[in-house]
Amino acid sequence: MFSRIIFLLALSVLTVAPGYASAADPFDMIPVGKTAGTFMVRLRALGVLPENKSSSTSLGGSVETTNQVAPEVDLSYFFTDHLATELIAASTRHEVSASGTAIGHVDVGSTYVLPPTLTLQYHFMPHARLSPYVGAGVTVAWFYDTSPARPTITKVGFDTAVGPTIQVGVDYNVTGHWFLNADAKQMFLNTRARINGGTIRARTSLDPTVIGLGIGYRF
Repeated sequence: MFSRIIFLLALSVLTVAPGYASAADPFDMIPVGKTAGTFMVRLRALGVLPENKSSSTSLGGSVETTNQVAPEVDLSYFFTDHLATELIAASTRHEVSASGTAIGHVDVGSTYVLPPTLTLQYHFMPHARLSPYVGAGVTVAWFYDTSPARPTITKVGFDTAVGPTIQVGVDYNVTGHWFLNADAKQMFLNTRARINGGTIRARTSLDPTVIGLGIGYRF
């Protein structure tokens, strides 16, 4: 899935010609590009798509986690015109279940996930209207406000997950300090679950693909 997203973003770079500010533009409409020592704040709509690779439970079968859509805010700081760091903040709620177990399909419950992610990015063509970037970093995922699917499941808990993240995206400087943004991240996260006090155990490689679309403002 992540490779298809990279292909689509690359295609957008090839099919939309990058433009530079021209002297004919009104002053307040001249694209500002990306510059060392500045910040960019983005507001995105996220699609979080867990892949649940290599999942298993002590009853057999596999773990299933629902997809989710949520808002996200991120802050970037540019060390140089090309090099920046980005921190994202978002939270999503997911339903968790197990299928194909010895007792059939089991609804485990629901949980919220808070996965702050810090990446270091390289921005190509920072002064062009269209500026793609790549990044890599780390994600820490905390699970909170977990609700078991009573009466079968009375207690459930998930271990905090820490793992690497890779990123690809593109900013389009619409006008002045305003940008449009498309972004995709692949997170590599493993977690374990303890159900009914550890009577049932499960593990899964969540490995969510996170797709974002939104707007940004450069200070």
